[in-house]
Amino acid sequence: MRVLGIDPGIAIMGFGFVDQIGHRLVPVQYGCIQTEANTPTEQRLVQIYEASCALLDKYEPQTIAVEKLFFNKNVTNAFSVGQARGVFLLAAAQRGIPVGEYTPMQVKQSVVGYGGAEKQQVQEMVKRLLKLPAVPKPDDVADALAVAICHAHSMNLTERMNGVKPS
Repeated sequence: MRVLGIDPGIAIMGFGFVDQIGHRLVPVQYGCIQTEANTPTEQRLVQIYEASCALLDKYEPQTIAVEKLFFNKNVTNAFSVGQARGVFLLAAAQRGIPVGEYTPMQVKQSVVGYGGAEKQQVQEMVKRLLKLPAVPKPDDVADALAVAICHAHSMNLTERMNGVKPS
């Protein structure tokens, strides 16, 4: 099963493809889609959409996990992140790929075992769980891989509860 994790953003959208082979998680490809700050929003969204389509077509994930938006004090940033997230979800929906959504607390709980974990703890566990030589940079990439790990763990739990063995 190939899982794609996404950490949405308008400037940097992290992505991480992970193959689940039995109970092992193997990194396939990870990185980020970046757009320039002085580019009009509509052009940035086109760039994100086109890059998302290319990634989905090349790596063909069976399922996708996206971090749910966390609204804090910066509403303007939340809107632009939401637009970028929506563009990605459109690309996934056009390909019929199912999408799971997780809060930052759910991701931390799944990856570290504690919903209040610090960012560095999550990054270190991503590195260990995927046997990476270093923590992926920028942070958005490590976050995307954490979302993919969370989704894989969640699917395993659901399969066990339903009596289905993971392939």
